[in-house]
Amino acid sequence: MLLQDTVRRQAVERPDATAVVSQDCHVSYGQLDHWSTQIARLLLNCGCRPGDRVGLLLPKSIAAITGMLGVLKAGGIYVPMDTRSPLARLRKIVDSCEPTFILAAGEGSKLLEELCLNQPRTPAFSIGWLDAEDPRPRLLVGAFCWSDLHSVSADPLEHLVCENDPAHILFTSGSTGTPKGVIITHANVSHFLRWATEYFGIGPADRNSSHAPLHFDLSTFDIYGTFLAGAELHLVPAESSLLPHKLAEFIRTSSLTQWFSVPSALKFMAQFDTVQPGDFPALKRVMWCGEALPTPTLMYWMQRLPKVQFTNLYGPTETTIASSYYTVAHTPTTDMESIPIGIGCEGEQLAVLDESLEPVPPGQTGDLYISGSGLSPGYWNDPQKTASVFRTAHDGTRVYKTGDLAHTGPDGVFYLLGRSDSQIKSRGYRIELGEVEAALHTLEEIRECGVVALPTNDFDGTAICCAYVAADGVGDLPPTILRDKLRALLPSYMLPSRWMSLPALPLNSNGKIDRPSIREQFGTNIVPA
Repeated sequence: MLLQDTVRRQAVERPDATAVVSQDCHVSYGQLDHWSTQIARLLLNCGCRPGDRVGLLLPKSIAAITGMLGVLKAGGIYVPMDTRSPLARLRKIVDSCEPTFILAAGEGSKLLEELCLNQPRTPAFSIGWLDAEDPRPRLLVGAFCWSDLHSVSADPLEHLVCENDPAHILFTSGSTGTPKGVIITHANVSHFLRWATEYFGIGPADRNSSHAPLHFDLSTFDIYGTFLAGAELHLVPAESSLLPHKLAEFIRTSSLTQWFSVPSALKFMAQFDTVQPGDFPALKRVMWCGEALPTPTLMYWMQRLPKVQFTNLYGPTETTIASSYYTVAHTPTTDMESIPIGIGCEGEQLAVLDESLEPVPPGQTGDLYISGSGLSPGYWNDPQKTASVFRTAHDGTRVYKTGDLAHTGPDGVFYLLGRSDSQIKSRGYRIELGEVEAALHTLEEIRECGVVALPTNDFDGTAICCAYVAADGVGDLPPTILRDKLRALLPSYMLPSRWMSLPALPLNSNGKIDRPSIREQFGTNIVPA
């Protein structure tokens, strides 16, 4: 199954059924199929060819989802980009994927203009402006705009690619300072969708949330899982995510039947006690993925919503949306009760292995590996990085080393125990601490730095902490200066929240930065910024 076919089938069978709801705007499956086909024809007419990358630089919106589908119908590979990203990081993504087109709208339009006008050479890509109404004069000439849709046919197009071809590339944090592009195929996604829609019982009567941003793989399930089932996709306004009461009110007023998000959103609403006993009468299921949900938060939700199904999903971007699941059978009785990541989804296999890729006994800690239908082909234009984490097991099976430590219980259920490398998760985002350090090392104000992470009880769940030595060695460099400069290099969720100025960084016996010592020092000498 190709992902665009999820919409086409609904458009044929139920053209007037609502597909997407964005505030007061409702778009039917017929309209969505019609517009996306026209965008595909505009792309093809302007030279887009199967396998070409097309960047998406626009906020989550009906236009964005229409553009995604249009790229797929043209045989392209879409690359969603965060409109909140600083120009420096955005330029790295563009340089890596080398798009032939970029579709832009909203705040993405201004960002794209800044990107192009600040480059020493003419951009190698063409532009499609997808603002339905935008009176602002353009600084760049586009190949087409939204008003050009009426000039092309909406007749269905033939398939230009197959299931095993890439559908999109999702860029995640990279330890070297350069984001990594994870290739995801149509088959990777469609296999998970078939399992998930059947397991969760998603159907045409469902009203599903769309909380995750488009560059985050959770949104893939939100969008295409909804379309496969013929349900309604309700886009959560960005401003609601900043206010827990607004978030709860959105679930209420939209009569959502399904909520899927990173745990921090659930934790946020619980901290401000926004959920009342028996609240959200239409809600049938709550799912989370991306990081661990604190047990007290789960207890809060389950005690107030006893009729709702709660499921923990787990899986890195490299294994497509989720690889394992665990539906919680009863409300935990204590705050210390551990919630497992469960067992593999259909077609997915999890294994805890040692350094020789041999299985470790139940109860013992090892590295978590994943194999099966969700495995990405690898990283875009990076065979060396691909080979380092996508390996071949002794039986010839291709496996992915997640970087997580885990063990299995007596019943074969998997439990996570933390990371084996410098990657962390905060608010569901994967963050390589090496990328944060790489950005810090470009600042002339500091001589050296060490970045560590500490668990917290606040919204983020994990605090990124930076110990640094000022370039002049004086040590009176305010962290606010460093934080302000980092904003031009890193997204806000990657900025350190705790800082410590030192005359010199502690070193271990090998002459390397002693990160455990830095973690200990952060307990007594912390400066927030």
